[in-house]
Amino acid sequence: MMPTLTRYDPFSTGFDDFFKGLILRPMRFDVEMPEQLQIKVNVWRYDGGYTVEAEMPGVKKDDIKITVDGTLVTISGEVKTDWQEKKGEEVLRSERYFGAVQRSFTLPQEVDEAHVDAKYSDGVLKLMLPLREKSKGKQIAIA
Repeated sequence: MMPTLTRYDPFSTGFDDFFKGLILRPMRFDVEMPEQLQIKVNVWRYDGGYTVEAEMPGVKKDDIKITVDGTLVTISGEVKTDWQEKKGEEVLRSERYFGAVQRSFTLPQEVDEAHVDAKYSDGVLKLMLPLREKSKGKQIAIA
């Protein structure tokens, strides 16, 4: 019987061996965002482009950012929600959520960024995204 060779690691503390054989359940620290704080989007095609309606409850107009890069449209915002349920003076439940929401999608054609129109009212962002005109090509004269 031949002895088994093992590689020596001078930086190993041996601490990893302490947990061998123990059954550990992985822990999740991420918190799921409540469904009402996610951006829900409807997209319609019209003759010159697209109309987008994005539901963004709890987001103030000044906290919304819209980015258009060719065919990629990104909508993001800062959400700040503070809610309490009271019975008389006693607080029964208090919930707070502070964070960022973001939604990106790709359109089949490039958007003309210079002519995008955005309006926000009652928690709904409405975007008019006109399409960029296709280049018709230019004939080059030879000198």
